Amino acid sequence: MKIALLGKGKTGSKVLELAKDEVEVFDTKNPPSYEKLIKNDVIISFLPGEAFTELIPMLLETKKPVVTGSTGFKWPNDFEQTLQEKNVAWIHATNFSLGVVVLKKLIEKLHQMDRLFPEKHFSIHEVHHTKKLDAPSGTALSMKEWLQVPCEITSERTGDVVGLHTLTLETQGEIIRLEHEAKDRTLFAEGALWAAKYIHSNKIKPGLHAFQKVVESHLSL
Repeated sequence: MKIALLGKGKTGSKVLELAKDEVEVFDTKNPPSYEKLIKNDVIISFLPGEAFTELIPMLLETKKPVVTGSTGFKWPNDFEQTLQEKNVAWIHATNFSLGVVVLKKLIEKLHQMDRLFPEKHFSIHEVHHTKKLDAPSGTALSMKEWLQVPCEITSERTGDVVGLHTLTLETQGEIIRLEHEAKDRTLFAEGALWAAKYIHSNKIKPGLHAFQKVVESHLSL
């Protein structure tokens, strides 16, 4: 499997470390082009959201499967339909940690339990390194979506923190917390490579697929 890697920042560089012989890096020194990209089997992106959105038309033109962890942007209108018309599948995630799949299931269970508490308050606090531009993080926004109830999000940028997300449910008599801490960015690269291999070797219908749902389907969760 040949991989076109868009960007080699903090996470992209980990993809390069893990799959060096299979990866062709595209950055300012080697800008991506249609002719170069179509020589690869799968495209992986960890570019900032703005840079990624500028490349979407070219990526669609290649009709190659894409795995993207780019955040801080909104998908174009009717993008699902566009991918189906192109007969190509993309996998996206705000967090490629396989452990976050477990976190998602726990959050969904917590949402089911919240009716036990007539008076309650949900909050999410996320902490990342100082170079992370978007706030709140994509993972925090996904957690709020999974929760499906009103929830405030606070953000903190400090040091070189890889990623710490804490969901708190506070009632009159107790506090329940779900927390996920990423210790090393390698885990995001491992998840992205898992997704790349899956999308390359398995029959997955055309369209835009959330990474967590793909893993859940694979494990029959």
